[in-house]
Amino acid sequence: MNNLNKILSNIATINVVGNTDMLINKISIDSRVCDARSCFVAIKGTANDGHQYIDSVIKQGTTAIVCEKMPSNLAENVTYIQVANSSICAGQMASNFYSNPSSQFKLVGVTGTNGKTSVATLLFQLFTKLGYVCGLISTVQNQIGNQIIPSTHTTPDAIQLQKLFADMQAAGCSYVFMEVSSHAAHQHRIAGATFAGALFTNITHDHLDYHQTFEDYIYAKKMFFDALPSTAFAISNMDDKRGMVMLQNTKATTHTYGIKNLANFKGKILENSLQGLLLNINGTEVHCKMIGEFNAYNLLLVYSAAVSLHADKEEVLAILSTLQGAEGRFDCVKSNTTNVLGIVDYAHTPDALLNVLATIQKLREGNEKVLTLVGCGGDRDSAKRPIMAQVACEYSDKVILTSDNPRTEDPVIILQQMEAGVPVHQLKKVMTIADRKEAIKTICQLANANDIILIAGKGHEKYQEINGVKHPFDDKQILIQTFELLEK
Repeated sequence: MNNLNKILSNIATINVVGNTDMLINKISIDSRVCDARSCFVAIKGTANDGHQYIDSVIKQGTTAIVCEKMPSNLAENVTYIQVANSSICAGQMASNFYSNPSSQFKLVGVTGTNGKTSVATLLFQLFTKLGYVCGLISTVQNQIGNQIIPSTHTTPDAIQLQKLFADMQAAGCSYVFMEVSSHAAHQHRIAGATFAGALFTNITHDHLDYHQTFEDYIYAKKMFFDALPSTAFAISNMDDKRGMVMLQNTKATTHTYGIKNLANFKGKILENSLQGLLLNINGTEVHCKMIGEFNAYNLLLVYSAAVSLHADKEEVLAILSTLQGAEGRFDCVKSNTTNVLGIVDYAHTPDALLNVLATIQKLREGNEKVLTLVGCGGDRDSAKRPIMAQVACEYSDKVILTSDNPRTEDPVIILQQMEAGVPVHQLKKVMTIADRKEAIKTICQLANANDIILIAGKGHEKYQEINGVKHPFDDKQILIQTFELLEK
């Protein structure tokens, strides 16, 4: 319970009608859960405008309304607070409600198209092994110390996020590592958060269903860096052609990392095999269990962030050598009898798929064939569908196109759009099987001894979403079960 005056502290208001000296026990952007002690924040969302629910929350007893546009008829005994942007205010108010919990620990955000989950998870593992209680907010899961909390979005909404921060503070977290999606930055879900650091992985073609243009997508990522305080640090990828764009207007102290170009944190890949990576990081060699050039970048960024957080360099390098990747990121399963290697990966963009397949090609030691299964999600950027199929064909000996999460789209139409990207001379290597479970079984049956199978697109997900229903589905478990059946 907090006084509304405290909740409105440092909030830029345009107009206030009514008494703000009242007790509030909840801030909400969801009209369905509002009651007499709630403050309802009316947000203009992508699908709905919260302003249309103001009358209904008043009927539910709510007496505090935050809005961008004042209703034409003002109810008696109701306080109206008009602001320029209610999305920003929701986060700031929630931060005030919970006494700015993110200022009580070191909060580091990771943004970029690929690698966010891996970097955030690796930092969580690293600082946990350094002896700290840590928090994690990621696509795979949220975590407070050893407590795992299921994750529904890459970044929770502004109010849920501040509640999660408050829980992390109460649990004694010293560090919190979180993914910051472009949607979260653009929708101001991170408003009210106090960041100690921001990390940029890379940027490639994705989410153009939402951002419309690539420039808008880049700007959404850049918004995160532009808003950093002077007390924070910002680290960007020198090898990404837009890496320096992220640092242009930030007030934070800036650092760079890279493998190909000169940077503050310089890495070099000495060995890259199925046994792991041998890296040189700023002059010191370290062997890591993780595989592939993309993981070399992830590990280098993790090291850069840890040093920027004043962790001991030697301790950091020692722990780096023990870290495992995030679930569903180059997640390997091996058949006991045929030595077929199955790899489950979340790669759902052309660049991510290219990175994984290029890594697999570099890891081949003989005449192993590469068999790739890939799909594309429904109600998402359709422009990447033919490109995904084209990339899969270019780097694979056999390709099966299948369903991902079709959501409300017809999977057959999605697959037809993917098929349009298959070069004519490679049509013979491609099969289309809409049923994902059947497709996984088929690709395993097609593999010979020592071959490599890539199951791409869903990674850690434990469901397949079809027409609004999430059906239980786990790529890795189906792969393991199929291997076991074929081994009998």
